Amino acid sequence: MAKISLTGIKPTGNPHIGNYFGMYKPAIALTEKYLGLYFVADLHAITTTPDRHELQDLIYEVAACWLALGLDPEKSIFFRQSDVPEIPELTWYLSCLTPKGLMNRAHAYKAAVETNTSSDRDPDDGINMGLYNYPVLMAADILLYNSDVVPVGLDQKQHIEIARDIAQNFNRQYGKTLKVPEGVIDEAMHSIPGIDGRKMSKSYGNTLPIFASDNALRKQVMRIVTDSRRPEEPKDPDSDNLYQIFRLFATPERLAEVREAYLRGGLGYAVLKEELYETMLVYFGPARETYNALMADRPHLDRLLKAGAEKARAIGKPVLARVRKAAGIDI
Repeated sequence: MAKISLTGIKPTGNPHIGNYFGMYKPAIALTEKYLGLYFVADLHAITTTPDRHELQDLIYEVAACWLALGLDPEKSIFFRQSDVPEIPELTWYLSCLTPKGLMNRAHAYKAAVETNTSSDRDPDDGINMGLYNYPVLMAADILLYNSDVVPVGLDQKQHIEIARDIAQNFNRQYGKTLKVPEGVIDEAMHSIPGIDGRKMSKSYGNTLPIFASDNALRKQVMRIVTDSRRPEEPKDPDSDNLYQIFRLFATPERLAEVREAYLRGGLGYAVLKEELYETMLVYFGPARETYNALMADRPHLDRLLKAGAEKARAIGKPVLARVRKAAGIDI
C-alpha cells in the first residue's frame, strides 16, 4: 500500500492566501508521492462553534474550498471527520494513556489560561474539555489511518509532537500497535505576510480572502501597508510588505521587472496594488467559479464526503481492531 499523507482543516470560514500557500497548495501537492487523506475537522470545530447552523455552513464552505483549490477526490480520499465513528472511539483509548501534564503544555490551552489570568479571571474560565482534549482528538485523526506524514505549519508543529508522544506511550504499554508519524514543515512558507506586515491571520483581520467578492478583495489589497516613499524614489523590495505578497503571484519575468523598478525608482505603490488585485483575480478565477458552483450544490458535496468517509473507514477499521485487541477490549 502507498504511504499515507494526512491533512485536516478546521472549518473556520473563507480561506485567505496565507492558508493557500502555507497549507492547501503544499498539502495537495503531496498526492504526487502519497495516498492523500484530507478531512473537514468538524468535530474539532464544535469546541469554538457550537451553533449547529453556523457549523453546517462552515463545513460546506471548507469542503468547497478544498475542491475548488485543486483537490481531486478521485486521486485522494476526502471526507468529513464526523462520518468516521472510529475516531471518537480511538480518542478514548488514547486519552486513557495520555498524561494530563502533556495536555497542560498544549499551546491552545496554555494561551487560553494566560488570557484569563491576565484579565484577572479564573484560569479555566470558559475553557471546555473539548479544547483541553483537542490534541488527543487530533492524535486519533492522525494515528487511525497509519499516517506516514502530516504536513503542518510551523505553529502546528507541537500537535505532531504530541501525536508522536501519544503513539509511543501506547506502543510502550501494549507493544508496537500504532505507526509513529512524521511532520512535514515547509519553512519557506510558514509565515505569509498579512496586509499590515504581521503574519496573515484571521485573528488579526489582515487577510486577503480568496473567495471574497471582487470589491471586498480590492479593498483589502488597497489597505496593504506601505511606507511614504514617492513613486520616483528607490525602494527596498526585501523589506517591503507589498512586494512580498506580489511575489507569490507574479511570473519570474514580471517579478524581476518589478524588483528592478523598486531598486531604481519609478514604481508607485498604488500602481502595484492595482496590478496585484488584477493578478489575483486571474490567478484564482477558475477556483472562484468552481467554489460558487459547489456551494450551490450541497447534495453533491455530501455525496463526495460520504464516499470518502467509507474509503477512510476501510483504512481505519483494521487499525482500531489492533488497538482494541492490544487494550484487551476485543480478544
